Amino acid sequence: MLETSPSFLLAGALLVYVTLERLFELLLSRRHTQALLAAGAYEVGRGHYPFMMGIHVLWLAALWALLLSGDAMFQIAAAILYLLIQALRFWTMTTLGGLWTTRIIVVPHVPLVKSGPYRFLRHPNYVVVVLEIALLPLALGSWPLALGFSAANAFALLLRIKAEEATLRKRS
Repeated sequence: MLETSPSFLLAGALLVYVTLERLFELLLSRRHTQALLAAGAYEVGRGHYPFMMGIHVLWLAALWALLLSGDAMFQIAAAILYLLIQALRFWTMTTLGGLWTTRIIVVPHVPLVKSGPYRFLRHPNYVVVVLEIALLPLALGSWPLALGFSAANAFALLLRIKAEEATLRKRS
């Protein structure tokens, strides 16, 4: 029988939210990617994408395992910070509109976006991801998961940013 403590219920609600958000984002990304590719865009950095996606899937699975094992301890401060970071995620996604994807899609002859959070940060979505990967495990009381997945994510982001920056230098 599953636990019904307030800590368990809050942690579970947060994980349901994150899981649904990620599924929605994958569907939206697929739709945007298909439309962009059909309009003449092309993808770069395809080689690291399965690795990066694997980290995110394992991260979420590990958090569900933590919750279902009964070992999650809901931490309100980290959960609030996690939810606040979603404002930057939403701002980034809405600024990019149909250009937002989980892949690196280059749209020739379309100027780089320099509005919204891009006025202040070169890669605002990566800032969001770095913070999310750390904060969600902390919101469930697991610093080992926060540390381990942050390290794996840092490696994946190094590969991704390297590929993206090389493409951006060609466009400048």
